[in-house]
Amino acid sequence: MPKMRRKADLPTKICAACGRPFAWRRKWARDWDEVKFCSERCRAERRRTTSAQPARPSN
Repeated sequence: MPKMRRKADLPTKICAACGRPFAWRRKWARDWDEVKFCSERCRAERRRTTSAQPARPSN
């Protein structure tokens, strides 16, 4: 049986949307380098806020 790891021993990142730290998950094992958001909610929120910003008027 494999040795259990503590959550504190796993790599962490900072979420690009909410700014909170989140830890590695097994489902992200193949693409950990591309993971930017801690959850689907943050990913959807970030996409919604960036596309909803109005264009700046150039005077």
